[in-house]
Amino acid sequence: MSANRSRSIAEDVAKEPADDISVLVVDDQAPIRESMVITFRREGYAVESAESGEQALELLFRKPFDLIVTDMRLNGMNGMEVLTRSKELFPDTEIVVMTAYGTIEGAVEAIKSGAYDYLTKPFQPEELTLVAERALERKGLAQRVRLLEEEVRGQDPFEGIVCASPPMNEVLKMVEQVARLDSTVLITGESGTGKELVARALHRLSPRKDKPLVIVNCGAIPENLQESELFGHAKGSFTGAYADKRGLFDEAHGGTAFLDEVGELAPMAQVKMLRFLQNGEVRRVGTTTSRNLDVRIIAATNRNLEKSVEDGTFREDLFYRLNVIPIELPSLRERREDIPPLAQHFVRRIAARMGNAQPPSISPRAMERLLKQSWRGNVRELENIIERAAALDRDGILGTDDLPFAEPERNEDRIIDQARRGSLTLSELEKEYILEVLSECSGSRKNTARRLGITTATLWRKLKQYEKEG
Repeated sequence: MSANRSRSIAEDVAKEPADDISVLVVDDQAPIRESMVITFRREGYAVESAESGEQALELLFRKPFDLIVTDMRLNGMNGMEVLTRSKELFPDTEIVVMTAYGTIEGAVEAIKSGAYDYLTKPFQPEELTLVAERALERKGLAQRVRLLEEEVRGQDPFEGIVCASPPMNEVLKMVEQVARLDSTVLITGESGTGKELVARALHRLSPRKDKPLVIVNCGAIPENLQESELFGHAKGSFTGAYADKRGLFDEAHGGTAFLDEVGELAPMAQVKMLRFLQNGEVRRVGTTTSRNLDVRIIAATNRNLEKSVEDGTFREDLFYRLNVIPIELPSLRERREDIPPLAQHFVRRIAARMGNAQPPSISPRAMERLLKQSWRGNVRELENIIERAAALDRDGILGTDDLPFAEPERNEDRIIDQARRGSLTLSELEKEYILEVLSECSGSRKNTARRLGITTATLWRKLKQYEKEG
């Protein structure tokens, strides 16, 4: 594909916004709301809008925003309530409030409640963008300060998590924002997507980081022992209970309990879990007295708990208690940009474990094969494949012959052959492949992104880069 063709394609998408910074506009007057959306999009922000406070909170429950701009007077829930609830959910989100009824008292109240600034209607677009830039600058500075603090302490809260893709960056952004809360978190996603790593990051970034993190695999505990393991038991409470036993929640007191495979909890354990989430009380098996424990709950499941509720195998009230802050992890198929850095990460780690000073490299064709796999087992499957390849490697290069995959059946032989002969670098191979698929999809960015397994925003950024390269 010619450079001219790639330039013309990139020109078609030149006006599409980047989605690195997210903004939520809340106003019940459609003309004003739409005007602000247009203003922010011209600045390159990813913008969503809501016509009420209730709708804004629905959006916030799905994901965090970097900046919220909300009117003070709304039908139903007012702007101060939006401000307060937003700060409870995501303390790091910056908020600018607007009103056509500006008073000094209103401004002071909003700022005391956590607003960055206060705009009086009507205002010019330039005023709005200036305030937004300053608010986002403060947010960025606060994040850098936290990262420096982590460096000083020598801790990496995201240890083991490798990502370069927008979906996973959104997840990590949300983790940073909710970690300091005590709210219950429910992490969902397919097996092998890294739910435990996210739970560890939530704990490390929380005020409880110096207290225990107790990891419980609910699916590995027999149903008849779940109550005893989680909440403890008294001596003689059942056959084999030869002494008093502390439960895992006792071990987690002051810290965090991570309940993996929470959908495997037995009915009676679900009842006790609900009671604990409601009032912090636990009762050991075989006793009549309750005690209070201070434990933050992070739960995870690869099941569809809503379907389990419909089937009657999981309590609906418990589901809602667990699902206060949902975090959904994307499958590896939805974050293919992460495959190269993940593969390199596993190669280095496995080489170090095997005592090899020089980790093997991954050939361009092998990397291409990794990028095209369906990865039903997600990151865990990728790690296992890399470990197998590294164990069998003999020449310091992981090639396609080291991978347990069948040969590709698509018509990409020309590109692959060029890579084999070394006439294309990995980045050139990727560019050639993307533009080839774009041509096959008749220039449809949506279909191209779907074929490649990446987001349309990622495709847009790559096409912009090809435009700069000429």
